[in-house]
Amino acid sequence: MFMYLYELRDYFAPFNVFRYVSFRIVMAMITALLMSFMYPKFIGKLLERQVGQVVRDDGPQSHLKKRGTPTMGGSLILLSLVVSTLLWADLSNHYVWIFLSITTFFGAVGFIDDFLKIKQKGSRGLPGRWKLILQFFITGVVMFVLFRDQTLHYSSELYFPFVAADKFALDLPVIVYALFGMVVIVGTSNAVNLTDGLDGLAIAPVSVAAGTFLILCYVAGTVLQFPADAGGQEVMTTVDLARYLKIPHINGIAELCVGCAAIVGSGIGFLWFNSYPAQVFMGDLGSLSLGGALGTLAVLSKNELLSLIICGLFLLEAISVITQTTSYKLTGKRVFRMAPIHHHFELKGWAEPKVIVRFWIISILLALVALASLKLR
Repeated sequence: MFMYLYELRDYFAPFNVFRYVSFRIVMAMITALLMSFMYPKFIGKLLERQVGQVVRDDGPQSHLKKRGTPTMGGSLILLSLVVSTLLWADLSNHYVWIFLSITTFFGAVGFIDDFLKIKQKGSRGLPGRWKLILQFFITGVVMFVLFRDQTLHYSSELYFPFVAADKFALDLPVIVYALFGMVVIVGTSNAVNLTDGLDGLAIAPVSVAAGTFLILCYVAGTVLQFPADAGGQEVMTTVDLARYLKIPHINGIAELCVGCAAIVGSGIGFLWFNSYPAQVFMGDLGSLSLGGALGTLAVLSKNELLSLIICGLFLLEAISVITQTTSYKLTGKRVFRMAPIHHHFELKGWAEPKVIVRFWIISILLALVALASLKLR
């Protein structure tokens, strides 16, 4: 919204700064962070309405003391994310609306889940099959719109990490790519949801992943201009960062950096109150929407396979649950003491803060590996 102040630059020269996505990235992050100052009052309202966390009886016994801690804190994360993006992004950019649509609708699915848990005073909530049906329906509609939108020229090519985009890309049939993209988005959303089991465990890696996608979206969609001397005359020379780094160039994708910055800002603000011992939990409303946002960023920026590294921590948590469930159904034996895997380490005697910080370190290392792929091609 504020970007359109650029049109008034002839009347007030400083408004020219609104044209630069780099400026709006910073402002979106600051806006989302400032909105986090509402958490103390928001937490108080949750306590008044007795919107408390329901804790499983079969989980680690140390978690029973968390029962009643305010939940659905993700609603303020989602609000600050959406508001910041709307204020600072180019609203004529269709990628921005696709990003906001999936993030918001996945948040609505999470809200239904949280609401049912609180109402029923249990940990079941919305049945898993209905959760998946709703998520796949939402992503299916979005993928249909994505390929029907003639202004985007979105391709069904699949690129590989550490492989130059101009050397090799797998051109999939549209329907195959669409199904694959749906799996990436829904899978990432639910993987983040599974990770959200300890104080601050999910939100910090989400912020790290969003920061990584911010860099990837910026280099994929930015063409820089520099003044250069040509025979005594000053001319402008352009540098296509994507072409230089041998990654696919995507027109307009740099605008999603604003959304990434909003995730980072709202995530840091939430972490202040969600760090151990947590004063508030994000709930499924927060984890499903944030996971959906990361999955959407992966698909739109053509980093579907690289997201396996960026979101590697979330993937590990999901695989641990799948492995545990499959092993128990087939053999009656458990691979881990408890799944997701962060509970396994808790039951092995690791203190909760140690599990959290070590998982944060893993997420940072994975992000660095992903960013290294920009040059190692």
